[in-house]
Amino acid sequence: MTLSAERSLIYPDCDGQPMADNTRQFQWIVFLKENLERWFAPNAQVFVAGDLLWYPVEGRPDLRVAPDVLVVFGRPKGHRGSYQQWREGNIAPQVVFEILSPGNRLQEMAKKQEFYNTYGVEEYYLYDPDENDLCGFIRVNGRLTAVDQIADWTSPCLGIRFELGEDTLTLYRPDGEKFLTTLELEAAMEAQRQRAETEYQRAERLAAQLRALGIEPKE
Repeated sequence: MTLSAERSLIYPDCDGQPMADNTRQFQWIVFLKENLERWFAPNAQVFVAGDLLWYPVEGRPDLRVAPDVLVVFGRPKGHRGSYQQWREGNIAPQVVFEILSPGNRLQEMAKKQEFYNTYGVEEYYLYDPDENDLCGFIRVNGRLTAVDQIADWTSPCLGIRFELGEDTLTLYRPDGEKFLTTLELEAAMEAQRQRAETEYQRAERLAAQLRALGIEPKE
């Protein structure tokens, strides 16, 4: 391919497909992406994205896929129109997640799995929230291989633990904190604020009692 032909290639930022087919699938995509971003926020060299087109091969805009969530170690945070691997130190996403919806076809998911296998993904997780079914694949001897005991599995790359209960999937960060929805996180922050306010008021009452006794409280 000539240089002029290469420069004329276009790598679209959109494939014309919706991010999700329904509210449950969308909620899970956002849930995973936001919690992974929270956990890796202190690390400037971990990039997390949702529904971002990944082009693994320069000069092949036809080779592309948009994982529901992807995680790349060794690449800086920041906005991108797409993940063009040759512009990213040729580092492939190490971990990808897919959330199933009723509209997903088995042939489509098999094709995605083969794409991830071919282009270097280290871990691939596929979750069906309607059936509460989780599948995991890790690279062994050069190929993505199914995880046998996924119900209480810890991701080697991410350090997060998957706990598959009877009704839903729960995920835990390496520090033991559970993945939270935005509403759960807001409620937890409000509870923390109220505890701090209660402690402050208690300290103020104690200080007032000490001053009434002629004792100046220590700061």
